[in-house]
Amino acid sequence: MMAKKPPKPAPRKIFQERLKITALPLYFEGFLLVKRSEYQEYKRYWTELRGTTLFFYIDKKNTIYVDKLDIIDLTRLTDRNSTEKNCAKFTLVLPKEEVQLKTENTESGQEWRGFILTVTELSVPLHVSLLPGQVIRLHEVLEREKKRRIETERIPSSSTEKEKEPIEDYVDVLTPMPACFYTVSRKEATEMLEKNPSLGNMILRPGSDSRNYSITIRQEIDMPRIKHYKVMSVGNNYTIELEKPVTLPNLFSVIDYFIKETRGNLRPFIYSTDETLGQEPNTEERGERLRKNLHIA
Repeated sequence: MMAKKPPKPAPRKIFQERLKITALPLYFEGFLLVKRSEYQEYKRYWTELRGTTLFFYIDKKNTIYVDKLDIIDLTRLTDRNSTEKNCAKFTLVLPKEEVQLKTENTESGQEWRGFILTVTELSVPLHVSLLPGQVIRLHEVLEREKKRRIETERIPSSSTEKEKEPIEDYVDVLTPMPACFYTVSRKEATEMLEKNPSLGNMILRPGSDSRNYSITIRQEIDMPRIKHYKVMSVGNNYTIELEKPVTLPNLFSVIDYFIKETRGNLRPFIYSTDETLGQEPNTEERGERLRKNLHIA
């Protein structure tokens, strides 16, 4: 049985507007019930974790946040007992205030805990119950946050320089992709999996029509077998073309589905190399680098 689907993200144009306003990378998002010291009761906000700041919006369509909370100095995160079913409650203890948060289901509660602790402690917490694919996302966010902090220390705080930054620098932030996504062909993906089985056995790549995606996997049952699955972009969702099609809200969920359905036998193919700090390659550069390192023609 699949886990409860997370809420759909806001449209891309809204993401772009929020990015311009906040100038911070998006790590996680969803609905949260928030109670700050000045609030009489909980307020329900569409919440985005960008860098080490929580931005609160009235709903998914608003581009201007109504409140924000800097959590970089988080002292601790404490769980609170809840008599309500299917929700999680916890408190963010900060130097100047304590903020109570409540999620709409227990699964999203684990995710919020994981992402908040990862960016504030700069380490992936061990005591959260998450799927393998979700843990991979935490590691991705950890690396991005470490690099962001290094870049922040290097970049002058001149507003003039910030205005000159091209929007292309944020492509990966606007459309975050799983770590196993590479801009390679069907043949190249097959060769990557065959030549480097220790790096993983599942690759997400662009589809032949450039609008959709494909999953290439390598399984060893009686003998190694390569299989390809189409992942169709349908509105804001993605449909895996199986005998019984499966529709999921994002590409991270697609990867999670394959991991869960194979009980962890499928692992995302992640090519690790020492990158220059603050210069993370985009997916096209990663694909080109892989072709050179794996000697693919």
